[in-house]
Amino acid sequence: MNLQNYALGHWQPFEGVGIAQHDAFTGDVVALVGSGGLDYAAMFAYARKKGSPALRKMTFQERGRLLKALALYLNERKEKYYTLSYHTGATRSDSWIDIDGGIGVLFAYASLRRKLPDAPFLVDGDTANLSKGGTFIARHLLVPKLGVALHINAFNFPIWGMLEKLAATFLAGMPAIVKPSEVSSFLTEAVVRDLIASEILPPGALQLDCGNGIGILDPVQEQDVVTFTGSAATGQKLKVYPAVIAHSTPFNMEADSLNAAVLGEDAAPGTAIFDLFIKEVRREMTVKCGQKCTAIRRILVPESYYEAVQQALIKELAKTTIGDPRAEDVRMGPLVSKKQQAIVQQRLELLLQHTPKVFQADEPTIIGGNPDQGAFFSPVLLRNDQPFQHLDTHLIEAFGPIATVMPYRDMEEAIQLANLGKGALVSTIATADLRAAQTYVMESAPYHGRILILNEASAKESTGHGSPMPLLAHGGPGRAGGGEEMGGLRGLYHYLQRTAVQGHPSTITAISGVYEKGAAQIETPIHPFRKPFPELVIGETHVTHRHTVTETDIVNFANLTGDHFFAHVDETALAHTPFERRVAHGYWILSKAAGMFVEPRKGSVLLNYGLEECRFVKPVYPGMTIGVRLTVKEKILQEQKPEEADQKGIVKWLVDVYDETNETVAIATILTMVKC
Repeated sequence: MNLQNYALGHWQPFEGVGIAQHDAFTGDVVALVGSGGLDYAAMFAYARKKGSPALRKMTFQERGRLLKALALYLNERKEKYYTLSYHTGATRSDSWIDIDGGIGVLFAYASLRRKLPDAPFLVDGDTANLSKGGTFIARHLLVPKLGVALHINAFNFPIWGMLEKLAATFLAGMPAIVKPSEVSSFLTEAVVRDLIASEILPPGALQLDCGNGIGILDPVQEQDVVTFTGSAATGQKLKVYPAVIAHSTPFNMEADSLNAAVLGEDAAPGTAIFDLFIKEVRREMTVKCGQKCTAIRRILVPESYYEAVQQALIKELAKTTIGDPRAEDVRMGPLVSKKQQAIVQQRLELLLQHTPKVFQADEPTIIGGNPDQGAFFSPVLLRNDQPFQHLDTHLIEAFGPIATVMPYRDMEEAIQLANLGKGALVSTIATADLRAAQTYVMESAPYHGRILILNEASAKESTGHGSPMPLLAHGGPGRAGGGEEMGGLRGLYHYLQRTAVQGHPSTITAISGVYEKGAAQIETPIHPFRKPFPELVIGETHVTHRHTVTETDIVNFANLTGDHFFAHVDETALAHTPFERRVAHGYWILSKAAGMFVEPRKGSVLLNYGLEECRFVKPVYPGMTIGVRLTVKEKILQEQKPEEADQKGIVKWLVDVYDETNETVAIATILTMVKC
């Protein structure tokens, strides 16, 4: 079978001699792939002309719903991906990380739309007031870049590697060209075929190169983004590619790293934490046959537990059943290819020069298969007695089921050893000692993108050392690439341009669609609570009647709520405080404001949805008179569910409570749900 590439809106065969993709278990050819005939400049131009405008005009809400639709579509078809995934050497549980994990990221990013505006761009951070009179302000806007996101992915996660990048890319509003590894792109191609067949994506939003991609970086420009996942050596070469340098093209790199797991000094042999640690290390060494960028490569243990840890790991690793990934009793399949098997063996030989082997099955039983045909590799445990002298452990990564155990004398040494990896995606410390955990985190965090604290308190629900989560940043400094993926909303920032916009509040309001204090207000005779969602206009304001505050107001509120804080009830205790006399409760001001601006009759507002921010900026004393300006600040249309008769939206209101001098005494943003 010859795989096809998807470019310029249609599937097309490659030209020339193809690259053979092999079944990791049998060695049989699965498919041939190639990049011959692809016009990369035309592909980039097509994405910029067709995909970019279509995605950029969609709002975050629409893009989020697009991701949800894609996730549901793939979820219905995922069983065929599992069947194909066996060719990569992955067991069913290995493939779950790749397939269900990838689809899960789409779902997670689809859900993030609830935190985003109903607009194509994002207003970032707080307003900067640049003038005394408030007529000159600034806001930061995040707008989609006008280019293409080029995603270059590794062989180990053909589906997750693509979908976790596409989730943030599409939600941000950029089209993508995906270049998976030519070793396992047959699995990526199957998913892309379904993505295209779904007709959910606009034309030009997604293109695919299944081959080696030589020259694919040549057309990149200043508005494009390149993301890379793979070896540190390859990533460093691509990062300084001439076109990338010439155009200052953003390059996000996530590279394989020498991740460490640290056994705490309190986790002695026989304790539950010790057992959890051994289990975690064994799992991370053998899942995906050790072919994970987050796999544990270095095992740091107190020197008094050194021998016990080795024996415990040897016992566990010896239980690893190797063979046909389709077999239920197999826990570890082969490496992805014979070529990868040779590379891992070469790296092992280098490590063996100073770190002797303490475990590897000489002739492991291969369940249901032939050791000469498949790319099998038995788990290997090495020992480094002098980890500060023999540094190969901290420099050479064998991308397979290989790890090295080494001793440390105290927590300071453990941190130094962990940091010798020169930057990692993740590390784990197994401890119940909170002070030790805090010390480790504070001193090793600069060298790590993520840190897991493993103990009994969270073990049942812990997602483990090697599982990047959609809402957490996936990346790391130094050797790990210095980049960041996912991380919830942070993942969008690679594909958005942050621009500071300055001007009058009315101008900034008109541009951003978010009301700025000091902008022109629109007063209408109809109370805004009686208007349906579509009729409400940003800046529309209801000015309430006024109320003169009395001591009775304060006393009654104190008795009603039980809030007898001295500043509200005891004038004799106000010396050396900011207050001149008894002061009204802040929450009374907010409650009174609500009573003043709420329209009591049934209308379009269904309920109070929450309070985003609130500040009490000036004391309110008996005798002062307050009023409220209620202004439509922002509108977010909600998705209508099938069982709902009416569509709804969330309206954010600016509540500005002012006194008789027209100075603001309290300001808040409240949210209501409003019928359309």
